[in-house]
Amino acid sequence: MEQNNIVEIKYEQTGNSSSTDTLGMREMQAKVYKARDEQYILVKAPPASGKSRALMYVALYKLANQSVQKVVVVVPEKTIGRSFQNTNLKKQGFMYDWEVAQYFNLCDTENERDKIGRFKEFFIQKSTNKLICTHSTLRNAMKELSNNVFDDCLLAIDEFHHASASADSELGNIVRDIMAETSAHIIAMTGSYFRGDGDFVLRPEDERRFFPVTYNYYQQLNGYIHLKTLGLGYHFYSGGNYLTGIKSLIDPSKKTLIHIPSVNSRAATGTGKMTEVEEIMKLYGTIGDKNYNTGITPVVTPEGKTLHFADLVEDNPNERKQLQGYLQRMSRKEHVDVIIALGTAKEGFDWQWCEQCITIGVRGSLTEVVQIIGRCTRDCEGKEHAQFTNLIAAPDAKQDDVAKSVNDMLKAIVASLLMEQVMSPSWNFKTRKDPFEKPTGVRELFVEGLKPLSSAKTNLIVSEQLDDLKATILQDNMIVRALDGNTPPEVINQVIIPKIIREKYPDLSEDEVEEVRQRTLLDTIVKGNDIVESEGNRFLKLPNRFINIDILNISLINSINPFQRAYEIMSKNVSAPILKIIQDTIAEQKYDMTLEEAKILFKGPLKEYLAQNNNVLPSKESGNLQVRKLAQAYTIISNEKRRYLSGLSQSKQNQ
Repeated sequence: MEQNNIVEIKYEQTGNSSSTDTLGMREMQAKVYKARDEQYILVKAPPASGKSRALMYVALYKLANQSVQKVVVVVPEKTIGRSFQNTNLKKQGFMYDWEVAQYFNLCDTENERDKIGRFKEFFIQKSTNKLICTHSTLRNAMKELSNNVFDDCLLAIDEFHHASASADSELGNIVRDIMAETSAHIIAMTGSYFRGDGDFVLRPEDERRFFPVTYNYYQQLNGYIHLKTLGLGYHFYSGGNYLTGIKSLIDPSKKTLIHIPSVNSRAATGTGKMTEVEEIMKLYGTIGDKNYNTGITPVVTPEGKTLHFADLVEDNPNERKQLQGYLQRMSRKEHVDVIIALGTAKEGFDWQWCEQCITIGVRGSLTEVVQIIGRCTRDCEGKEHAQFTNLIAAPDAKQDDVAKSVNDMLKAIVASLLMEQVMSPSWNFKTRKDPFEKPTGVRELFVEGLKPLSSAKTNLIVSEQLDDLKATILQDNMIVRALDGNTPPEVINQVIIPKIIREKYPDLSEDEVEEVRQRTLLDTIVKGNDIVESEGNRFLKLPNRFINIDILNISLINSINPFQRAYEIMSKNVSAPILKIIQDTIAEQKYDMTLEEAKILFKGPLKEYLAQNNNVLPSKESGNLQVRKLAQAYTIISNEKRRYLSGLSQSKQNQ
């Protein structure tokens, strides 16, 4: 299969994320355990990093050494509850074992009766101190209980991105009320602390009360033993439906997870989900008779190889339950070759042999993208490469909803850029103390004009929350518009990004905003472009130029569009006619210019334009969007100057 990846990352296979210390903790778990004395802990770590085990360590410590009397663990769905089943931790070196009474494991499919009743009973009985339930059970039970039942309890929430700062989020409201009204401790865990709907997971004032512990994809994957590379690709198809596009992506030799689109999605064929599943199977070969003992359907390829398909799109509840049971019990690589799913097999779904994920249609949530990628990034003997490909319909000029198609495509590209930031190694940016100071590490860069981090707040943001901040920036509509390549870098870097930082962290001073802004830009630009070694020097490879890293400075960074790579990706991956549709659609969007933006354009790009055009003013009717923006800036500044002079004249007359 020919694969044109936007992101291709190689890992060092250090084994660090898999090795354990004297207490039996892996690298990420030890990092969480260091925060065990905090009342509110926010853990951000990728799939398979060991978040559930990390919770066990901290919960057991709090039960033994702090005021915590009970622990309630909530998960999105019952199948994920098995991650918190009884675990012998003493044999690994820890002081206590994790044991949950089956009666209070409300995710146990063998005991479905009276979950709300057992939830309420848990708080008044004294014989056991742990309960496992779903988000749904928590929401329903709390309609009958007061928040103070969580006094002296630890509430642990897995997949915390299901909460929202929105007033309509029941889970978010429960967390806020418990924090406001009780002495409860809270551990919130997620692999992706951002949402696709524009809402924050937590309100800023609540988020600031949490101690963040971050362990990113790069740390996790770089510390694996077997997996060497990860590829993220976007494949655009024109004409027909996605079945014509997926044909070039399928590879019978790879263990593959395929997510088809919702029947209501624009990407759906309109023939029905079961027909789509059948058509995908036919692309692999001849479909055989389903094995009703396992739920597996055989498909014989033209070369005579039998592939084993798991159809999780099946509507029959008994057949789906039988297949899910088989998937939970499978113990060998050859048991399943291809899994086709719709709304399942995302969060918490463990198929360690999965080598590639093909996702059809644009996902409305970047969280969903991260979760699906996590299905193929588990370390496994014999698996050296993991591949995620998003199959997307290219916009057609004849479509009535071209703007929506373009927006979908931009979402996909922005998502890929976000994943590149999350999965790339970190750089340490420093100010050179003297001209002869040399870097002490391979990922250390000196930057002239870099403001030192002056407070604990900015240190925490840069060390633990930078990926979250970049996720917020990348999802902002102003940034999406800036992908047109015509928004001046100075406006993006000195107006839009600081505005987003202020909104996310309203308690920062202007100096602190600038400290965070500089490091956000540096991290985005350096990670998003190639570092090239040449004759003993390191160069940053940007579109159309190389920059010597030894003379990297903030003034230079301010003049670079940090999102230009996204536009380069579009240019590389789509045909000229489709790219023209994208350009025209973006250009038609209303550009609301503030006085601050106009001043920046007036002082820089407008002066350059006038010098190059014999002082002829830019036209608002120009076919060039950038020229129209300069004309708008000139008008705003002219009007502002006229108002100022008019006010000054009036003031003199009144004297």
